[in-house]
Amino acid sequence: MNKRRDIFIFGGATLIAGTASAEATRMDFESGQVGGLPAGVTTALTGSGGPVKWAILKDASAPAGPKVLAETSKDTTDYRFPLAIFDHPVAADLDVAVRFKPVSGTVDRAAGIAVRVADANNYYVVRANALEDNVRLYRVTGGQRRQFAGANTKVPTGKWQELRLAVHGSRFEVFLDCLSLYGATDSTLSAAGRVALWTKADSVTYFDDLRIQTP
Repeated sequence: MNKRRDIFIFGGATLIAGTASAEATRMDFESGQVGGLPAGVTTALTGSGGPVKWAILKDASAPAGPKVLAETSKDTTDYRFPLAIFDHPVAADLDVAVRFKPVSGTVDRAAGIAVRVADANNYYVVRANALEDNVRLYRVTGGQRRQFAGANTKVPTGKWQELRLAVHGSRFEVFLDCLSLYGATDSTLSAAGRVALWTKADSVTYFDDLRIQTP
């Protein structure tokens, strides 16, 4: 009989539960030091501009505890996409959700989830933009970003929301606050890769309660 193994990461502890064939990882950043990076996270940059500065910050309004992860450099270079890449899991098919709160940004005010991350220049990303009020889906190959789906919808500044991306084979489905916005297909990047959080330019966006489920 197949068993489901749910792995939850809270404050550095790993808990396993199970019935059915799936694996889930959850991270709330509570075990990390303020000003530092969570364990198992590396940073990278697509595009140009200065060094990325991802760090754990405190926010009493955070849904999973007072610590959040944010990119804090406020670099205004337009074609600049900082990534916080998680070492595990490595998968092609997965369902990823994260809570996010757009805080500030004049060039952009974005929150993104990247999947099938091979490196800083090759991945898929869904991003919600609080300045443009839309949620768009892109592929990034060779460092070049190309949109292949999107929808206009309100993305308020200063409010916690949930962005979710489900990927299976060439099929993608995008959700905001549990509402399915659209589906799309693309087969450019099929190999397993890592998951990352993503922002653009001078966006300061708080992230919390990251959940990754794989088959």
